[in-house]
Amino acid sequence: MSLITTLARLEAVTTGRAQPSATVRHRHLSDRPLVLVPLTTAGEAGAPLGALVGTDRDAPRLLVVPQPRDRDLRFAFLAELADIVLPCIDTCAEAVEAAERSETDPETGKRVKVEVELCADAPQLIVPSRAGIDLVRLLGRSMRFRRTAEQDPESPHPAPPRVPLLGRWLTHFGERARVPGSSLLLAATEVLSRHWATGQSTLEDQHLGALLAWIDPPEGTTGAEAALEAELGRDAKGQLLHPPAGPATDPAFDNKLLAPAIERYDRARTALAAAEDGLEADDRLGELTTAEREIRKLVESRTRPTWDAVWRGLDLLRTLPEGARVEERWTRDRWSFTSHRDRVLAGEPPQPRRDDAVTAANKLATREREQARLEAQEALDDPLVMAGRRLSGEAFAGEVTDVVMTYSEGKRPSPRPLVTVRTDDRPYLGERVKVYRSLGGKPQTAEFVGYESEGEEAALIVLRILDKMGRGKEPETGSVPEKGDRLCFTLFEHEQRGGAKLPDPEATPWTHGGPPGEAVTETADRMTEEDVL
Repeated sequence: MSLITTLARLEAVTTGRAQPSATVRHRHLSDRPLVLVPLTTAGEAGAPLGALVGTDRDAPRLLVVPQPRDRDLRFAFLAELADIVLPCIDTCAEAVEAAERSETDPETGKRVKVEVELCADAPQLIVPSRAGIDLVRLLGRSMRFRRTAEQDPESPHPAPPRVPLLGRWLTHFGERARVPGSSLLLAATEVLSRHWATGQSTLEDQHLGALLAWIDPPEGTTGAEAALEAELGRDAKGQLLHPPAGPATDPAFDNKLLAPAIERYDRARTALAAAEDGLEADDRLGELTTAEREIRKLVESRTRPTWDAVWRGLDLLRTLPEGARVEERWTRDRWSFTSHRDRVLAGEPPQPRRDDAVTAANKLATREREQARLEAQEALDDPLVMAGRRLSGEAFAGEVTDVVMTYSEGKRPSPRPLVTVRTDDRPYLGERVKVYRSLGGKPQTAEFVGYESEGEEAALIVLRILDKMGRGKEPETGSVPEKGDRLCFTLFEHEQRGGAKLPDPEATPWTHGGPPGEAVTETADRMTEEDVL
């Protein structure tokens, strides 16, 4: 936690209201995001109880599993979810634009630019909290290996046709959510807590109602009071006034309302199966319908408050202007979406349960690189974030007091101007340390020469500009700072370099699981006792 964030949290405690920790929005928000508010049963990971899903704020689709232990009902729920999510994916997958990408020429081995298709947009999935992202990943894992009746006619419990496809896409969204800066799958609590600092712990910030209470408390109350009410407030029947849809349910709701309703549903279904004539069957069917409607009302009562809270959080986020480099990160999300679309259309198998050594190493390197890139870009886009880096000694800002033109030694002398900057910051500068400033959106490199003077209040730092001045003997106009300019230099690089090239999977040493043998075909999960009611 940076010093700026710590100070903002202390101020939030003092004022009773969350304080901004960013001046711009650092995540992309689609015009019509697909919001998913899932609900699961307690004690059984990945067993869905219901969900509210859709792109229309005023008309969400309610999906319910009256008996979560029934495999057929769970498959019906997933099939309905696929009918909602996959059309959004298909719409974005069909709209494409021309783009250039660097590829290796197989004949020459050189990098060349080729024109390829890039999806003009990508679907954005938003869930209430980090636990929702974990559930999306878990659902994808449980669905993408399922066999349909067409794939396996002898399967005792075939999955609906589009369920495995939805599993592949949910897995991709879940994997992409692990890449820092990605916006394909977002948790509302994480995005809000990135832009506002509350007076509670980061764990408490995972409660969407409490987080919104700090950011926008009701008139006449403080954030702490409103957050406490959102977390603990209960009605006369002992039910939470603000159910979090975490996606796990509250024990009081499970014991007093949900369990009796499911029991009535089970009794009605058993009675319907035992009905001996048509008249009795009609009566039992009416009882079953009534029991199912009761469960639907209970699920909606738990998910609708969270649905409204997610959209309220999106409204707050839209009040912030989008950061300058957010669109660049969203373009990388579009490339990721396009690549997965191409793999699906090419008929490639689903993602494996475990990555091979090369793939795992590439994913780790990508996440590390994107984390460093995200931190640098957020600081460059946001003066408040940059202030935190300045306080930590990773950047400094000041006024140019002098510029002396010097040249490098050699047959073709190049300009190497010395720039003196007066700053009140205390950066951690050492001999010949490189510093960077943004020049026309590109990083310009300078080298620390020394201190002209250093006092308690301010220091005069001498820098030597090294690049981005053109190829002539005289620097291009605007490439060298002028006296009186206000500049900000960073000790961290603005662009991240790629790491060493990893070997092909076929060349992986045996110490890392290779060379691979025959391709292992992923099979459907074995049926367990829990799958049969």
